[in-house]
Amino acid sequence: MKADLGVVGKWRKRFIKDRVAGLTDLPRPNVHRKLDDERVEEVVRRTLESTPKGATHWSSRKMAKQAGVSQSSVSRIWRAFQLKPHRTSTFTLSTDPFFTEKVRDVVGLYMNPPDNAVVLCVDEKSAVLPLVFGQSPRATATYKRHGVTNLFAALNVATGKVIGACFPGKRAAEFRRFLNNIDAEVPADLGVHVVVDNSSIHNAPEIKRWLKRHPRFHMHFTPTYSSWLNLVERWFSNLTEQAPRRGSHKSTAELKLAIDTYLEASNEAPKPFIWTKTADQILASVARFCARTLEQHTS
Repeated sequence: MKADLGVVGKWRKRFIKDRVAGLTDLPRPNVHRKLDDERVEEVVRRTLESTPKGATHWSSRKMAKQAGVSQSSVSRIWRAFQLKPHRTSTFTLSTDPFFTEKVRDVVGLYMNPPDNAVVLCVDEKSAVLPLVFGQSPRATATYKRHGVTNLFAALNVATGKVIGACFPGKRAAEFRRFLNNIDAEVPADLGVHVVVDNSSIHNAPEIKRWLKRHPRFHMHFTPTYSSWLNLVERWFSNLTEQAPRRGSHKSTAELKLAIDTYLEASNEAPKPFIWTKTADQILASVARFCARTLEQHTS
């Protein structure tokens, strides 16, 4: 175990003297609680139910002054109860009249994919900029733009592999070319279920004509304001964090090379994203959010 002889001897003596009980930690000095439950409850309640005068949220120092405790005590209480009053959460409710049906359709594909078919989550990352910062790990706030590119990506839900291509524009013509790429990549004997958002390029007349000529393709649309339902967005997040954001690229050609390199590395060791929430759980969560929001506005 590569332990010092003195350490081994110490624990052997404790075991001989007190058996298993001797292997537990001894009481440490000055670990008794300095705040009683009532004081802790007061800090939590004030944090959740009030705001300081002239401000929108509490800081640990303001709360310490208000509650008559130390700033470090407030910080420990907030950490214990996972309170972060300086942060705000955002959520946009979908206005799609077929929200429930679309959620059940897409989640059903994730959790019970059809036989003899692949499920692909498709989206476009628009206006990816090649930027020059001088020093990549110590980037300044100023940069130069050197053109733009648009990344089209299709994530295979089962395998985690991604089909990707960069185009200068984001129009129905480019989307049709990308569908041709998918058609060439996926074996001809498999059906193709494509999850996309409600962008106009996915419903353009030339795309509808293309789909009629390729009957094995089936489109599944996510509800409006529900990009979280498309698994390829998770892959886009990884791409942004690990490739373009900290890179320095002097041209769109360099940026495309960086994206292609990341795409190749990602497909060498693909890792699928596992969807765990059922449609019923998602709809119940949305219902609870609506109920809480309505209660806050009517109280």
